[in-house]
Amino acid sequence: MRVIVTGGAGFIGSAVVRHLVIECGYEVLNFDKLTYAGYLPSLRDVEASPLYQFFHADICDASAVQNAIANFRPDRIMHLAAESHVDRSITGAADFVQTNVIGTFTLLEGTRAYWNSLPEPQRSAFRFLHVSTDEVYGSLGEDGLFEETTPYDPSSPYSASKASSDHLAKAWERTYGLPVVVSNCSNNYGPYHFPEKLIPLTILNALSRRPLPVYGKGENIRDWLFVEDHARALDLIAEKGAPGQTYNVGGRNERRNIDVVRTICSILDDLAPGETPYADLISFVTDRPGHDARYAIDATKLESELGWKARENFDSGIRRTVEWYLANEWWWGPLRERYDGERLGTIKPVAVEAAQ
Repeated sequence: MRVIVTGGAGFIGSAVVRHLVIECGYEVLNFDKLTYAGYLPSLRDVEASPLYQFFHADICDASAVQNAIANFRPDRIMHLAAESHVDRSITGAADFVQTNVIGTFTLLEGTRAYWNSLPEPQRSAFRFLHVSTDEVYGSLGEDGLFEETTPYDPSSPYSASKASSDHLAKAWERTYGLPVVVSNCSNNYGPYHFPEKLIPLTILNALSRRPLPVYGKGENIRDWLFVEDHARALDLIAEKGAPGQTYNVGGRNERRNIDVVRTICSILDDLAPGETPYADLISFVTDRPGHDARYAIDATKLESELGWKARENFDSGIRRTVEWYLANEWWWGPLRERYDGERLGTIKPVAVEAAQ
């Protein structure tokens, strides 16, 4: 099996690459632009493997896309390359539109040209997996779960750009017959997570005794999915998922943000105790614009039709995650020089002149 993984140096992408190379024994080409969140040390465990190759390029570069596909001749393409941080999208939406929308279009077109050239049975066996987020569905109330049929209702520039890319992927299946499968996942966490996101930011700020910022009152709820469980799910969806179908991937682990932060503090109190409890560092800050109240995934379709099940619950997964960060400063230390924990996603008020 030969697989191209776009965004394979990112958080989820690197977990997928490690899984495919180490657990599955597949040949993998990692196609990555190496933006600020793309980090090759995340692939230290596979970089010397003869099954692994790295191709440094942008998915918006049609020539690079075509050359990579033509030379590697994949059986699957797993598309994870994306700008992914909501806070950054608020003040820098252009990058999200360019990568997530234009990049996905460029990749779909390059894939379609290659797929049309394939003989049978390779043509029928080929799959393009488009990996997306539950944020495209918008915000849930206190009850209910996101299902594959939930209408799209994105709230941020990030989720709007991902919704756009989802629609492109599905349209290429309906219009051109390209065997596309789409997945939408809940919030991922685990090792190798760039330290701008809630969980790694909380861990690393706590270790340096810095404030632990929590938006609003910390009551926003997310469904948490351990990244290695997600990697297994994506491999399964690419292998057994039906073209034209969407599969939601969730961990069935809903937690309020404040409870996530307090859990991390409690684990650190146990594993790396300080003079005062880490929870004393919690600081409530002004909420970000368009902050969805609750996300929760119904993964029944994936579980019942394809046989996937998460191995980690939140309690086991979050402890593994904290332990990993404590043991791997070699990985996150250099990243803290790029991003040292400052708040992102704030909007400066704009003065509006009164109408004359």
